[in-house]
Amino acid sequence: MDSLPPPSSRQLPLHGLRVVEFTHMVMGPTCGMVLADMGAEVIKVEPIEGDRTRHLLGAGAGFFPMFNRNKKSIAIDLHQPAGADVARKLALSADVVLENFKPDTMAKYGLDYASLSAQNPRLIYVSHKGFLPGPYEHRTALDEVVQMMGGLAYMTGRPGDPLRAGTSVNDIMGGMFGAIGALGALLQRGITGRGQEVQSALFENNVFLVGQHMLQYAITGQPAAPMPARISPWAVYDVFTVKDGEQIFISAVSDAQWATFCDVFGFTDLKADLRYASNNDRVRERPTLMPILRERLARYSATELTALMQANKLPYAPIRKPEELFDDEHLLATGGLADMTLPDGVRAGQTTKAALFPFTMDGQRLGVRLSPPKLGSHTDALLSGLGLDVDAVKALRQLQVVQ
Repeated sequence: MDSLPPPSSRQLPLHGLRVVEFTHMVMGPTCGMVLADMGAEVIKVEPIEGDRTRHLLGAGAGFFPMFNRNKKSIAIDLHQPAGADVARKLALSADVVLENFKPDTMAKYGLDYASLSAQNPRLIYVSHKGFLPGPYEHRTALDEVVQMMGGLAYMTGRPGDPLRAGTSVNDIMGGMFGAIGALGALLQRGITGRGQEVQSALFENNVFLVGQHMLQYAITGQPAAPMPARISPWAVYDVFTVKDGEQIFISAVSDAQWATFCDVFGFTDLKADLRYASNNDRVRERPTLMPILRERLARYSATELTALMQANKLPYAPIRKPEELFDDEHLLATGGLADMTLPDGVRAGQTTKAALFPFTMDGQRLGVRLSPPKLGSHTDALLSGLGLDVDAVKALRQLQVVQ
């Protein structure tokens, strides 16, 4: 399967918008994917050897197929003057240009905002960086780096054991904020007729994520404890190990839920105990309450607890692994997963399912129109669109300027 037809009932909101993407890894590609899913023509400019995320192992193996759907691919050697010239022509044909390279990299090729906007004042240019301009801007940043220096790893791990979050949260959110900036700039361009540069950064994104903990300190005067050691605002809000070693998350976050919880499980003594009368009382008494609940709930299986919690509309959750979500009944029923074809690796050409953005427009999910592209699969068509004839394209290929 090369592509899926778009929903026929409406035109996607960014239809007709051209985006040229000079990005790699996760942050920049996420921004491009947001715009692509919303209908923009997104052209991914790759090096001749291809985006290196195509061939990453381990935790990086899913990067390229996840963040590069609905895009076209052209491979250009920017180090050759003829390649940089082609890239500039392509960038000047765009409404939006995306990049996420080190500061000053794009200027070497005449692909920076100042150079391009001088020829196309309507251009919107989105830079994704490790840090916004300032003392840190030339430091090398990774998601893990900013999680460590920005307080997120401290908050995620146990005391004395900082731990990065279990996904590329800053890269993904940084790309999403880049897309939000691009959408705002497009609206403003509709009013003023002029484009602008938008910048999004990993470190600042991470600081935004921990902003609630900063304000917790500002209000209480007490430093926020790492999440595993935190004082929870809700008394019953935890993972319980139950029969046969299974685990399940259970919570009761209001006084009404606490009363229902006690009724469901026959905990009449706990419901009548004034030490546990209100949520704040239960929070203060967690050292006495939680051992009791853990002992009593350990008699149940996770399946039994699921049935009881669901029947009484109490919050609960199974402990799932990512690979189990391919078979999630809700995702399958609501169209939250879409078919697409893998472009690279040992499973190249095989169909799998990918998670879509978690919102609907006009009642429909934004789907997969183009599977993640093979390297250079749109090079000829894109160069033809720039006015290059067959002989010119052939000459560029022979010089390995394009792929």
